[in-house]
Amino acid sequence: MDQRKENIVMFPFMAQGHIIPFLALAIELEQKRGCTITFASTPLNIKRIQPSLPPNSSIQLLEIPFRSSDHGLPPDCENTHDLPYHLILKLVEASRSLKPSFHKLVNDLVRKQHGQLPLCIISDSFFGWCADIAHELGVFHAIFFPFCAFSTACYYSIGMSLPHRNNDSKEFVLTDFPQASRIHVTQMSENLQGAHGTETLRKVVQDCLSIDGALFNSMGELDEAGLTFFQKTFGKPFWPIGPILLPPGTGSRAGNEAAIKAAEVCRNWLDTKPPNSVLYVSFGSQNTVSASQMMHLAFALEASGKNFIWVVRPPTGFDINSELKGKECLPEGFEDRNKASGRGLLVHHWAPQMEILSHKSTSAFLSHCGWNSVLEGLSYGVPLIGWPMASEQFYNVKLLEEEIGVCVEVARGRVSEVKSEDIVAKIDLVMNDTEKGKEMRKRACEVRNIINNSIADKEEFKGASVKAMDDFLNAAMLMREDAKRAP
Repeated sequence: MDQRKENIVMFPFMAQGHIIPFLALAIELEQKRGCTITFASTPLNIKRIQPSLPPNSSIQLLEIPFRSSDHGLPPDCENTHDLPYHLILKLVEASRSLKPSFHKLVNDLVRKQHGQLPLCIISDSFFGWCADIAHELGVFHAIFFPFCAFSTACYYSIGMSLPHRNNDSKEFVLTDFPQASRIHVTQMSENLQGAHGTETLRKVVQDCLSIDGALFNSMGELDEAGLTFFQKTFGKPFWPIGPILLPPGTGSRAGNEAAIKAAEVCRNWLDTKPPNSVLYVSFGSQNTVSASQMMHLAFALEASGKNFIWVVRPPTGFDINSELKGKECLPEGFEDRNKASGRGLLVHHWAPQMEILSHKSTSAFLSHCGWNSVLEGLSYGVPLIGWPMASEQFYNVKLLEEEIGVCVEVARGRVSEVKSEDIVAKIDLVMNDTEKGKEMRKRACEVRNIINNSIADKEEFKGASVKAMDDFLNAAMLMREDAKRAP
């Protein structure tokens, strides 16, 4: 690629699970590829992103106007983090109104650059319509999936073919993606279960038919079936460039006094524990369990006899960002008992996840298996206990358990009945000296090595993800040069 600085315009959907990987990709393109980045989002999201930028970053954050109340949403709601689950699809629908403003933003950017075109536009899969804007300028348009191709293929296949609607069975096979084996209805989000074929997902897919290619936050060696599915379905190049993760010391909490204190508490606590003895429990920033599930999980953590760090948030039915009232969903005296014994540490709302997962004392990760969390855990060779909650998480667990061998599923969703003894059994299976536990730990270490090799960027060796990024940037360069030569 040309050594002069190229500008890349990036536009993520308004959800932390999308914005964070997009920001991580922006930082990588700036720091490792020497590109300048224009990062577009709505005003409140830009405000959230600002503290996450590394020192001395030249990433330009540009606002696109958006009033949630104009679309039947509560005021000042510009992120799925601010909304109850049932309103998330309404935000997806409302986001289509951003097209004229984004079009103007790109045209203004080109004008300010005296006609110099960006190298490409990288948008979210929800914004496939950005292809129209890119092609008007003659530049490459790619969508970035912050997930793996396998789970995205499952979600896409179900949403488009609706196999469950003409099937009385609780299980079905995806005829266009048989590699996924059998899907159970409990592995479908509420939105998919209620899909009828005329809704937002189909519009999103239709918008994506004009893309020039796509990037996945995954590794080709672990995601071959999903990548093959998309290449055949769309007939476009799909590049696995993962893992794309925020560098240490970045993120919205970086430099935050409360976050620094929380990190210190976790670090000091972990330092007192033997190697491979701690279970880390977290369901991400936007997921939580029911009050009943939380109670059973608490009973299980005590009964297991294992050391644990648990990031706790209020259960479903409560504001996830409010303070947890322990009496309503935790056994009486639970937090005090575990604090006194030193066996359990409850962290409210936020914990330094990468620091915990990278610590030698951490043995396993009980997670909702959002893809970002999966990548963070596997980057340090930590096996997973899966409790998927929504969206593609069910298929992440399916891939991790059935194909890769680094996960066991303990429960499914916010409404499934779960017993404390079943949770204890899965914790013991993974953390004790069982054959299954040994296999999972070995496989998790192998996956860690695959990840490290994929992102190796040395003079004598380039990893597969690095080569994929090279191929993508070269494709973008070629398209722009061809457009310049066109009459």
